[in-house]
Amino acid sequence: MQKNDGGKQYTPVLPILRVKRIGLNFLLFITYLLFFSWLVTRVRFFRESGISKPILVILFLLKVMAGIFYGWMGVYYAGTAQMVDTWHYHAQASIEYEILWTNPGEYFSNLFVSNYPQGYSGFFDSSDSYWNDLKSNIFIKFISILHIFSFENYYINLIFYSFLSFFGPVAFFRVIKDHYPGKNNLLIIGIFLAPSFLYWCSGLHKEGFLFLAISLILYHTYRQLQIGRIKLIHLLGVLLGFLMLFLLRNFLIIVMIPALSAWLLAAKFPKRAFYIFATVYSAFVLLFFTLRYVNEKLDLPAIVVNKQQAFLKMQGNTSIAITELEPTALSFLINTPQAIALSTLRPFPSDTHHLPSLFAAIETLLLLTIIIASIFFRQKRPRFPDPVLLFILFFALSLLLVIGFSVNNLGAIVRYRSIVIPFLLAPAIAVINWGQIFGLFSNSKKLQN
Repeated sequence: MQKNDGGKQYTPVLPILRVKRIGLNFLLFITYLLFFSWLVTRVRFFRESGISKPILVILFLLKVMAGIFYGWMGVYYAGTAQMVDTWHYHAQASIEYEILWTNPGEYFSNLFVSNYPQGYSGFFDSSDSYWNDLKSNIFIKFISILHIFSFENYYINLIFYSFLSFFGPVAFFRVIKDHYPGKNNLLIIGIFLAPSFLYWCSGLHKEGFLFLAISLILYHTYRQLQIGRIKLIHLLGVLLGFLMLFLLRNFLIIVMIPALSAWLLAAKFPKRAFYIFATVYSAFVLLFFTLRYVNEKLDLPAIVVNKQQAFLKMQGNTSIAITELEPTALSFLINTPQAIALSTLRPFPSDTHHLPSLFAAIETLLLLTIIIASIFFRQKRPRFPDPVLLFILFFALSLLLVIGFSVNNLGAIVRYRSIVIPFLLAPAIAVINWGQIFGLFSNSKKLQN
């Protein structure tokens, strides 16, 4: 629209600048996308994974596409689908980005300042705690750094995030493929293409980095055990993984410690691996309920109860009524079936009230079907279970149990457990005797004819 004033013609500048900005962002997006698509074929860690270059590029592009869809869903569904956080982080990062240029001293120091009267206490608190805020603040700070390269564009930031978090599934693939030779295609499907993992761990949120942290610990521990000695690069990789867990979701360290301890012990006595895992976890359960008698700050049951109470207070759109926990061994025992059902079976088809929840319910049914098939149509495996596979199994199941005990919001449950899915799906899909299953279908067709 033009404006007439005294015979002079004025063209509004803002719309023109906006069009130019959109065009520049699009050109920058394409440039970065092409660059990182090329880079995934050049990075040695990716090239040595056993995945061909074309497949690497396709998997990376699928990750970017899933992240774009995630961002769009965050606008369309907002809080109803547990995705409003991604745009909140982006907006907060823009504030931090402005502080970087106007007050660099504050930018580099505000991450270490506690604004709470209790200072830096409450390490495992679920609210009003420096440590509870840290997981979001560190991610916001990370996005503000990406703003320097993207000029504050959400989708360009996503390309950087996709490339960095891509190391996670590749690292896990490099470990698991050694235990299922000749199953690379099935493992790629089970790891990279698991729907909820692809979706939640591709969006601009913490899940992609959490999976990366777990995979770093897994991969570098595995390599150190292979060579039989501590190597600096692998030690640093393990420490980086723990640092990321510490910063982004510190309670995962508690889940990691027994799994890693049992693995390191079982690696020395592989024929007794299962008994070692069972013993270590039994000891950990005992410590879980008794450490508070040594130090009241180590009241781990109370920490889980407090996290559940924090979720109960939120009352989101997908929150459901549950039996509340008490910080006693008996209460945890009674609530274990509920926790298992929450984290492994929900959402039920009856829980669906929008498209994302429908997809989550369908995926849950498919995953359960695959796991059941891996039990009844299982290929022959060595007599003694591998310590690596036991680590993956025990870690995944214990994390699901923690989620079930502490979360009553179905949207949050689906997001939190997304980082568990590849650890269960990849081994399950690899051990299934698919020929036997296809043979059953072909025989049933012959009988029908």
